[in-house]
Amino acid sequence: MTERKIMPDRTAEGSAFVGRVQELTRVRYLLPGTRLLTLTGVGGVGKTRLALQVASTLRARFPAGVRIVDLAMVQDGHLLETAVAAALGVRDTGRQSLPALVDHLADKRLLLVLDNCEHLLPECAELAARLLSGAPRLRILTTSRQALGVGGEQVLVVPPLAVPPAGTAAQEILRSEAVRLFTERAVQARPGFTVDEATAPAVAGLCRRLDGLPLAIELAAARLRTMPLSELAGELDRRFDLLTGPDTAVLPRHRALYATIDWSFGLCTPGEQRLWTRMAVFPGGADLEDAEAVCSGNGIEPEDILDLIFGLVDKSVLISVHGDGRSRYRMLESLRAYGRERLAPGDEPALHRRYRDHYRRLAEHNRIDLLVPDQFDRYRAAQAEIPNLRLALDLCLRRHDPSGLRIAISLWAAWLLAGAVHEGRHWLERSIDLARPTDSDRVMVLWVDVLFAAYQQDLEAARQRADECGAAAEGCGDEAAFAFFLQARGVVALADGDTGQGFALLEDARARHRAREDLDAVAVNLYYAASFGVAARSPGQAAALGEELLALAEAHRAQIFEAYALITLGYSAWWQGDLSLTGARMRQAATMLTEISDRWGLIQCLEALAWTACAQGHHDRAARLLGAASRLWRAFDIPPLGLQVFTGSHQDCDARARRELGGRAFTAAYDSGARLSLEAAVSYAISS
Repeated sequence: MTERKIMPDRTAEGSAFVGRVQELTRVRYLLPGTRLLTLTGVGGVGKTRLALQVASTLRARFPAGVRIVDLAMVQDGHLLETAVAAALGVRDTGRQSLPALVDHLADKRLLLVLDNCEHLLPECAELAARLLSGAPRLRILTTSRQALGVGGEQVLVVPPLAVPPAGTAAQEILRSEAVRLFTERAVQARPGFTVDEATAPAVAGLCRRLDGLPLAIELAAARLRTMPLSELAGELDRRFDLLTGPDTAVLPRHRALYATIDWSFGLCTPGEQRLWTRMAVFPGGADLEDAEAVCSGNGIEPEDILDLIFGLVDKSVLISVHGDGRSRYRMLESLRAYGRERLAPGDEPALHRRYRDHYRRLAEHNRIDLLVPDQFDRYRAAQAEIPNLRLALDLCLRRHDPSGLRIAISLWAAWLLAGAVHEGRHWLERSIDLARPTDSDRVMVLWVDVLFAAYQQDLEAARQRADECGAAAEGCGDEAAFAFFLQARGVVALADGDTGQGFALLEDARARHRAREDLDAVAVNLYYAASFGVAARSPGQAAALGEELLALAEAHRAQIFEAYALITLGYSAWWQGDLSLTGARMRQAATMLTEISDRWGLIQCLEALAWTACAQGHHDRAARLLGAASRLWRAFDIPPLGLQVFTGSHQDCDARARRELGGRAFTAAYDSGARLSLEAAVSYAISS
């Protein structure tokens, strides 16, 4: 008989997806007939991997795409909607982001994957119900250890991989999904490894012992790097014997996974064990610098971290993800949970202190409200660390630690740029009481909270916070604090429509900032003064302020300030009738902001470029740009007609282009623009 061997399939991305033919077929059958499908099953059974494979194979069925939200990184239920909004590219500016999500999804045939819902079950159930009610073409696929309990929900229990029973012939063993997975992962640990007729029974027995749980199988296969197959089963049996006594209350399959993780932990070196328990603190993963700063000490030297990371990657405990020229290391939730459980009690206070200090320094180092030449890099760095920064904030708030206030203040501009106003205000509101009543930091957090409340059109709260800001500024007797209080009052006045008092207060604050040579504060003040000048249809005043901001930004090579100065100048030129300058300024700004995919800035550029094209007689181009902008507007909680600065020009452009092109030609151009990706839309907009 010809010997048959299993050779692993490989993919360009790394580990191949193995088996699950029946489950994939079942999901393909269920999804068209249900709005909500939940994949349930025990930990380590492969719910996430199956969901991702489903999303990949069914992508073509959903013209609006597939969006995946990893909820393991979201620990606070209040931030669920914010996380989903970010994944969908929805700017989260409203007091409640759910209406914006519903409006964004209302006409889209899209698949939304919510992964790891079990710790946010009530919030996920409510969100799913509301989204499905308002978006009839939406499909939601969730993974959870239990069903959401929403009406109409279909539940598919993901079973362990099929394992061959004892006595199965070698030919059948070699076709088993569990054995195929073991082989595929084993070859990564020991290149050239194969399963033949001689070794097939031992591998089958091992997979049976692991109850066909994919995570347990992968961890066991990784051990082939350091021990032969013949020893693997024996070592695992000894570990299982420790967990099968009469007092063990763990269900068998939970016990199988726990025993395998526990066994893998026991086979790690003492240094690897310590690092495992400490790396489990990072919900968003960590790079080498993060790990060295947070995990070293008390038995781990910083210079040893890299070798210990490599050891945990080899053992399939850490997953290495490459991007932007750096490696980042993350852990599956089951392994994180085990690591947190095994953290030595004496390690926790120091670990959390190092974690807090590291992310406070990271937030402060990556502030983007400063006139610095690396604003884009800072913004990208802060966004990559949002899950970890959330945990740092939560740790500080639970311990009433003032470091949380410093983190919140440092991140305010990044939240605004990302469109995460709801989340930003959530943390700011919770952080206010970390400061003493007469502390200058209290003035800063209150000034920013005023600004966020104004963005959300919550003027009553903005006025209240401005009053509190004034009391705090008076109490601390600090000139800088008083300047920020005046700035807060100015924003409230302008938001209330009192432009005379608002501009006077901002000018007074700006003079005080300048007297203290605080150019960073001057730049922020200039931006808001210029923006309100545009909104108030005061183009001359807005242009003067914008030019001053542009000169300051160019002198310090501060890209974000420069781009937004150009936007205010573009609008000022539009209101002054200078079409050439409007186009030039907006194209400059769009070219810059595409580096960080800043949708709020880019949509303003697309709108103004549509108006200028129309005014110059390029009506087909105007219609395409309006269509491209419309796709972005739907990702916001306000349409262009909801912003006074856009209303008249938007309506005039739309009406004129329709009249000149005719209804059918206008619709064709508009729709073609709406189909463009963000990158393609910007490329078209900035082309001459």
